[in-house]
Amino acid sequence: MAENRLISLDVFRGLTIAGMVLVNNPGGSPVYWPLEHAEWHGLTPTDWIFPFFLFIVGVSIAISLGRRLEPSASAEGQSVSHKPSRQYAKIFTRAASIYLLGAAISVVPFFQFQSTDAPDPLKMVIWLTFCASLLFLLLRNYKVAAVLCVAALLGIVGMNLAGYNVVPYNYGTLRIFGVLQRIAVCYLITSIIFLHTSWRQQVGIGVVLLLVYWLIMTVIPVPGCDVTSISDKACNLAAYIDRLILTENHIWRGGKVYDPEGILSTIPAIVTTISGVLAGTWLVRGPHVSKGNSDNSEALTYVRATDTVSGIFFFGVTLLALGLIWHSYFPMNKALWTSSYVLATSGLALLVLGCCYWLIDIKGYERWAWPFKVFGANALALFVFAGFFARMISAYRVTGADGQLVSIQKVVMQNVFLPIFNPIDASLAFAISFILLWLFLMWLLYRKQILIKV
Repeated sequence: MAENRLISLDVFRGLTIAGMVLVNNPGGSPVYWPLEHAEWHGLTPTDWIFPFFLFIVGVSIAISLGRRLEPSASAEGQSVSHKPSRQYAKIFTRAASIYLLGAAISVVPFFQFQSTDAPDPLKMVIWLTFCASLLFLLLRNYKVAAVLCVAALLGIVGMNLAGYNVVPYNYGTLRIFGVLQRIAVCYLITSIIFLHTSWRQQVGIGVVLLLVYWLIMTVIPVPGCDVTSISDKACNLAAYIDRLILTENHIWRGGKVYDPEGILSTIPAIVTTISGVLAGTWLVRGPHVSKGNSDNSEALTYVRATDTVSGIFFFGVTLLALGLIWHSYFPMNKALWTSSYVLATSGLALLVLGCCYWLIDIKGYERWAWPFKVFGANALALFVFAGFFARMISAYRVTGADGQLVSIQKVVMQNVFLPIFNPIDASLAFAISFILLWLFLMWLLYRKQILIKV
């Protein structure tokens, strides 16, 4: 483990991605309420997950970019200052890579699985080959990635030549925004803000953006609506702008009239990321060494570290309280990413991070966190490939007991979990089994110290 590395941040990231995979992959309906989003206004544990991710992105910005901007010694022993402009290429490249990964989850394997009449095993082989190509691309083994990509494309050509009706992906319905796309945009904008502002200015920017968002969402009327209200999924400004600019063909199909990762709601999402930057700045200024038994300097470090975590808890409780108060005037809403939602979830993120920091970096209690260290080491890979896997087991059809074609997921539910549990517990058991499977797969990478990053 690198010196002064915040293990607690890795664990927090692992907790968050594990939660996301868990809630995204139930075996079926119904599910327990903590594993569902609030219907519209309100806050459930599932609604914590995405803002936690953006908060973690912000903490990572403060740590990684902050270190790169620190003066370093040259070969002649002179102090060399790193200019913010030198970081732009890395920031833009990383943001573009994350955005394209988000698009890839929807686009790959470049044809419509159900509408293409080739045998499912053949289609699945092509899909898996594309996924393997993407994996090697992320591992920066470009030759193998290129070979696999060409092989998969030749497979599509082969299906055409064999006379199958291959229906290409309909780019006219491509969702422009999504989870990774929003992370990319927030990372890009927040990184630039971080490079050119002080922490006080970042606080000011965050406050102004939240107040402006509150104002425009509650004051500006929506054309075509008799009453403008954030309580209406269609007649609020964020939903209107999504339909106007993105059009209904390019927003989340489940929303129909709004996109939960839309254009206007990205503004307060940036503030969530800024809150992570501020937390990261606070942590960077504090020590990260466990308490010593005899060395006075280590004991002093321990005292300073407890002061750091006390500050984290204080600001966490304060933001949560402010979010709950603001909720009475501007209700918490994950889909609209309301200002009260930003404050409440940022406060909760601080509290969870503070707990991890206290238990792991200060007290040294790490054993309980091993699964989350594994998940956190390759969080991006877990999100991308678990997403592909979930789509695959829902798309691949086999003959069921009644002679009808059903998905692999449904077969597993019907033959493994439903005979043992009632429906709601069977759904939970499936989700837990899903995450345990990916824990094993991520452990294979972790034990080889393979880290997949962009």
